[in-house]
Amino acid sequence: MKDKRLFAFELVRGAAAILLALGVATVFIFLCSDEPLTALRYLLIGPLVSARGGFNTSGFYTILAAMIPTVFTGLATCVMFSANQFNLGGEGCVMLGGFVGALCGIYIQMNTGLHAVVCVVIAAAICGAVMLIPAVLKVKLGASEMVTSLMLNYIVMYVVLHFLNYTFADRSKGSTQTFPFAETAKIPALVPGGSKLTWGFVVALVFVVLVALFMYRTRWGYTIRMIGVNQSFAKYSGMQVGKTIVLSQVIGGVLSGLGGSIEVLGRFNTFLWKELPGYGWSGITIAILAKNNPAFVPLAAFFIAYLNKGCQLMATYCDVPSEMIDIIQAAIFLFFAAEQFLSGYRQKIVVRNAQADLKKLGDTVAAEGGQA
Repeated sequence: MKDKRLFAFELVRGAAAILLALGVATVFIFLCSDEPLTALRYLLIGPLVSARGGFNTSGFYTILAAMIPTVFTGLATCVMFSANQFNLGGEGCVMLGGFVGALCGIYIQMNTGLHAVVCVVIAAAICGAVMLIPAVLKVKLGASEMVTSLMLNYIVMYVVLHFLNYTFADRSKGSTQTFPFAETAKIPALVPGGSKLTWGFVVALVFVVLVALFMYRTRWGYTIRMIGVNQSFAKYSGMQVGKTIVLSQVIGGVLSGLGGSIEVLGRFNTFLWKELPGYGWSGITIAILAKNNPAFVPLAAFFIAYLNKGCQLMATYCDVPSEMIDIIQAAIFLFFAAEQFLSGYRQKIVVRNAQADLKKLGDTVAAEGGQA
């Protein structure tokens, strides 16, 4: 009963944070738009309602497709945050994973359906190895993983751009991009008819289940969570804190690399990212929304993808800039990160649970005394 009440509190707290964030966005929309009601309609129902008022199937598939990379980065952030590691390197790993996956799709020649799998696995492994840098610096030198991983993102970006511009660019094109991927390396569409929804969506859901089982049904996942709760106690209990911190950050790099490579090989024909794609930053918001629980990551990713699509529609058909999504995400982050937000309500639940436990204990003692 106690767990159910606290779980219900977290749901109420999350819903309140989202509603307040949307309220903040509504205020800004009324301030900057000449047609705020139309803009709100595009934001709130536009992604799933067609111009004729029916269900927009194409828009629904677009939202699901947009979820693919952010589900992976959300899972990556959940694992790292659960170990109390504020690692921001998922953004760079997404770009690196996409680039490595693209090169494997171009220069590795395979005539089997496993070509895409090989590309994705190689990209994930390299991203996991890169994430060893902030992990080892944290464990061996005590360096802040937030600072080192944030700097690592831009190192990765400029290394990728260097090789893209001077080594792997297709000079026959008007813009800087690689040569096209082999057809065997492309991740096929899940829904026919030109949809960008690929089998990567199914892979993402499979990894949601795997990461949830890993975090809540294995010894390693338990160790990661215990270190996140109290690192000193975990170390005193004999847990291998250093190795577990490294493990959590490597897993985060692997998952982010998976997201980047699956996104590139599924959505594009060539690699043409010239800046960090932003999926790692979205993954942080998703992990916060999901309360570091991998099972809730798909719901949080759907919510963020829905808002992104709504903001794009506002920017296209109204006079509201697409950057409105950044304001909404910042407001969500603010309310979720505020420890005192609805803390009074939570305190009442804790006190009520304690009183119920004391009453139950008293009734049990009285019953046993009567029997004696």
